[in-house]
Amino acid sequence: MGVVPTIDLSDERGGVASAIDAACRDVGFFQIIGHGLDADLEAAAWSVARQFFRLPLAERKAVSIPDGDAYGYGSFAIERLAASLGDVTPPDLKETFSIGPPASRAESVDEPAAAFVFSETPWPATMPDMEPVMRSYYDALAELVGRLMSFMATGLGLDATAFESSIDRHTSALRLLHYPDLSDHGVQPGQMRAGAHSDYGTLTLLRQDDAPGGLQVRDVSGEWHGVPAVDGAYVVNVGDALERWTNDRWRS
Repeated sequence: MGVVPTIDLSDERGGVASAIDAACRDVGFFQIIGHGLDADLEAAAWSVARQFFRLPLAERKAVSIPDGDAYGYGSFAIERLAASLGDVTPPDLKETFSIGPPASRAESVDEPAAAFVFSETPWPATMPDMEPVMRSYYDALAELVGRLMSFMATGLGLDATAFESSIDRHTSALRLLHYPDLSDHGVQPGQMRAGAHSDYGTLTLLRQDDAPGGLQVRDVSGEWHGVPAVDGAYVVNVGDALERWTNDRWRS
């Protein structure tokens, strides 16, 4: 059995909240099944993501993240996640597309720095179906996070609604990640697909494919462990904010 447990959210025997609490205390990661997301919507989102990253580079770059904004296309090898920990590494061997919350929500915040996270998401003109599919997927994932936060509150011994007032105007981002074949790219010593990091938000949901050698997590002793892809599952990891909210009871 791996260090990252798989938890069935549909298990009616109870114990889901306590299992989440144990996972968050011990390693800060778990996988969820029985989450109830529409399989057709998941497949459509996966298909659209693949289609986007097959677009000619010029079309992808046409929706690059504008200066000063947060969302859109991030070119190959432009990001260094390990820099968030102060580590100096070569750039990560991936490309991304980031989708933010509806820009109209910026009207609900008064602080300019907060309004930054409601910047517009640019969409490729040649893929008119991308925005509606990804918006539907974004909303479905946000609803799932709400249910997860309810289980998490219960696992902490709080009322199930304890986190609702903290996430009712959430600024979640949906990121599509593509790790292209490296046969045409040189790989530098120490260069990774995504460098070691912790996530700074509340929590992250990650849908893996079945490619070998993917996600790894570090345990309390500093040892790294692979996280096998479970069919239909999402990996959940505790972010820095949730570690702080729980007074370090849970690990980011």
